[in-house]
Amino acid sequence: MIPETLRCLYLHGFKSGPSSVKAQQTLHLFAEFDVAQNLHIPQLSPEPARAIDEAQFLYEQLIDEVGVDNCLIIGSSLGGYYASYLVERFGGRAALINPAVRPYELLQDYLGENENLYNGEKFIVTPSYLTELLEIEVMPLKQPKHHFLLVKTHDETLDAMAAVKKYQASPSIIEYGGNHSYDDYPKRLPSIINFATQPY
Repeated sequence: MIPETLRCLYLHGFKSGPSSVKAQQTLHLFAEFDVAQNLHIPQLSPEPARAIDEAQFLYEQLIDEVGVDNCLIIGSSLGGYYASYLVERFGGRAALINPAVRPYELLQDYLGENENLYNGEKFIVTPSYLTELLEIEVMPLKQPKHHFLLVKTHDETLDAMAAVKKYQASPSIIEYGGNHSYDDYPKRLPSIINFATQPY
């Protein structure tokens, strides 16, 4: 059951978008409970500073609409990094699916031209891109209980143990095996909704 009062912002990962598998699985669940209009899945700019501005604009609108206690951000991979920043700054709750922890280091391997896997948009990762990511790092967390970590230890893209360490004081589901795609994500959506609707 998803309360009609809950508002959710889904933030996709690097080179991803609203048509990604997990984004669409989230939409399916909200549609199932007839509250699809309460879920927002923007196509974020590939540039970090612009992406966080876009996400912040939407998130502040949701907060104004229903109050911060009724707002949830689901962030996958790089979207999880953005989600933690927004929740630490504005409040609410974040569910983090195999989140990036130090993307300014990881994405050094992607310097140069890249292409969005879903819409074909080409973009350039530059050193200033990495600096923009570093500037929104939140460490240590001031509100660890407001972050819900869902991580697979065999994530082939990100360091799962770095996420476990960063969110060690947060509620979490840490599972052995799996991969970066988090293939059984639909099974965890009820836990995410429960996290979002429980009292602090």
